[in-house]
Amino acid sequence: MTLTAFAVGGLLLLAASNTLRSPSQALKAPGSTKRLGSPMAVGERQHLAGSSPLQRQAVAGPVNLAEWEPEPPVRIGHGFDIHRMTSKTDPEVRGPVIVGGVTFEDFDMGIVAHSDGDVVYHSVVDAIFGALTLPDIGTFFPDTDPRWKGAPSNVFMDEAWRQMDKRGYRISNIDVTIIAQAPRMIVRDHPLAEPGKPFDYKAEMVENVAELMGCPTSRVNVKARTHEKVDAVGEKRAISCHVVVILERKP
Repeated sequence: MTLTAFAVGGLLLLAASNTLRSPSQALKAPGSTKRLGSPMAVGERQHLAGSSPLQRQAVAGPVNLAEWEPEPPVRIGHGFDIHRMTSKTDPEVRGPVIVGGVTFEDFDMGIVAHSDGDVVYHSVVDAIFGALTLPDIGTFFPDTDPRWKGAPSNVFMDEAWRQMDKRGYRISNIDVTIIAQAPRMIVRDHPLAEPGKPFDYKAEMVENVAELMGCPTSRVNVKARTHEKVDAVGEKRAISCHVVVILERKP
């Protein structure tokens, strides 16, 4: 038996036979004069996988905007940020490392950024902008603008909340993932730790994000993980963050 592969409209077709058939033979469905690549082949279904927008529009017709709500009940956005870290004596350093509004004063490295370089706040802002189909944070607050030099990132969070509120949305939930080899988000010997428990910086971050977004802390989750000593983050030369946000229409 011989297996022969043909690409049709973005689909990979396998033809099995005892002899190698030509592409025109392989493209015919058994017992049919229709080619598998035709729009109505295989049970008269309009299989549009891999087709271009023009091909889909030709079959489905133009989009009827009247059928679409101007603002859907739920919107989802994703944000990502990464910043370099280096010695506090480096002239590029803007200040101490700040994560989720928490300042790591005792950490021996500083952040390289135009503003205060808070990767959590920046990622939350970008996720909200993305959910609202707005430009990214760098468009709203370009690093070429001296007004934002060394600016605290709560200013950006305030603008994200304003845009969200103006469109009639509020936070449904925010899920934050910090990726950092250092500084540590959980410290066992921290002076503020309760007896028998490690001190968790993430709890304060949850409160900070919730306060700035005007939502209960139950709507905010902050997780953290290392990068297993891989690349710049794993070598403590950078810190990064991912955020997924769901917005819901205000009642």
